[in-house]
Amino acid sequence: MRETSRQAKSEFFESVLPMYLTVLAVAGVLYVFTCAPAVLWQDSGLFVYRIWHNDIQGELGLALAHPLYILIGMATKYIPLGDFAHRVNLLSAVFGAVAVANLFLLVRLWLGKSVPAVVAAITLGLSWTFWFHAAVAEIYTLFAAQMFTELVVLLQYMRTKRIGYLYLLGLLNGLTIANHLWGVFGFACYTILVIVLLARRQIKMRHFGVIVLLWVVGAVPYEYLVIKNLIVTGDVGGTLASALFGCGWYRSVLNPSISIKMALENIIFILLSFPTPNIVFFFVGLWVLRKVAPNRGFANIIIAMLILHFVFAFRYTVPDRHVFFLPFYCLAAVLIGLGTYTFFNRSNRKAVVVAVLVFALLPIPTYALMPTLAKKTYKALGQRRQRPYRDEYKYFLQPWKTGHRGAERFANEALDMVEENAIIYAYTTEVHALLYVQQVKGKRPDVKIVSDYDSSENAPVFSRETIAQLMNDSAVYVSSTVKGYCPAFLLDNYDFVQTGVLWRVVERK
Repeated sequence: MRETSRQAKSEFFESVLPMYLTVLAVAGVLYVFTCAPAVLWQDSGLFVYRIWHNDIQGELGLALAHPLYILIGMATKYIPLGDFAHRVNLLSAVFGAVAVANLFLLVRLWLGKSVPAVVAAITLGLSWTFWFHAAVAEIYTLFAAQMFTELVVLLQYMRTKRIGYLYLLGLLNGLTIANHLWGVFGFACYTILVIVLLARRQIKMRHFGVIVLLWVVGAVPYEYLVIKNLIVTGDVGGTLASALFGCGWYRSVLNPSISIKMALENIIFILLSFPTPNIVFFFVGLWVLRKVAPNRGFANIIIAMLILHFVFAFRYTVPDRHVFFLPFYCLAAVLIGLGTYTFFNRSNRKAVVVAVLVFALLPIPTYALMPTLAKKTYKALGQRRQRPYRDEYKYFLQPWKTGHRGAERFANEALDMVEENAIIYAYTTEVHALLYVQQVKGKRPDVKIVSDYDSSENAPVFSRETIAQLMNDSAVYVSSTVKGYCPAFLLDNYDFVQTGVLWRVVERK
């Protein structure tokens, strides 16, 4: 037994660890050089804003708080290098590199072969959804790194039966839930595993108690927010609803139906993330999973998590639901690694290996050409609401964000052009870019920025009842005149004059 353990350690340090560090370095270089250099639109701008204000809860409900990510992000405030927003974006690049390296480690430890593990790592690393979120401020690459770490630990437990791995798994899953509630799918699977082990007397109650305690410790950032809101509001039902669904997303979370249009779009999302013939290895991996898994329990957990994440994303109805396939893509990459391993066992000629590796790189030219092709075949994307200095096709379809400064440029121009003490109503897409430039860069503190979520300090109440007085006292602007992005009471009762990147609100003639 000791001799076997020594051999395993020797192989790890001589073969596995150098390859792991190589994958980590290559993925890190890719993501660092394709990372967004400045503040961005939408949720990315929101995360930068929240980190700047040490806001671990946010305004969208507890389920969307992601306190662990915010706590880690707060450390970037103390790095005196470069633009603050760029440093926060780089967190996703670092977590993305760790996730890809951990995927390599999982498949390499599982199969004992490096090439299938490399194929799996490249497949996920270059996939559209994953690469996109490794280039912007978001929580998803951190989740992926955490999930793969959990699976590596679970694999080691299944092989060694050492209780310490279950302790570590409990702690890690608690930390995952402190980052994103996607962790509940793993939690459900691991809980069933522990109960089965307890029933079979393979672990004892004291072991179970330690696992639970460590899980509670890991989830402390999220538990703190839940307990705090319970104490402050005294509303048990409301707090639990916020903790599970956020503010108003319960219908999307629990949606039981799906339209044909949604199903077709979901299929397109999946193909866009895996535009390579290697996707066939997913089905091969699914077929051989039980045969190559260390035991049935490990295979069952992989399948259960794959199905849970796929079903959740497939019938989710939020506009950016393509993002919610990311955990499924992570697990699909694992199965592609298994399928590649099985294929190479049947045909391991050098030319075949080279062809598979070349196929794994096809996403790069695909994403380079995709905006041009989409402009000719999918006009709807270009007809949606346009943001200043943002090509919707390139921004959405190309995962790399090198040189993307459109949001920062918009915010600088908007603040430069308005009168003293002006008021800008901004939709959630733009508001955090404006607030970032005003509060972090120190530009135009006299301007009042208002939105339905965050606003500048001492911002006035912006409503049907107050708008007339606000217009008498100050110049009032909006960032959009498109229905749904501008208050209805303005669209119904006032006119707009475009002024640069904004629209000034004026009396209707």
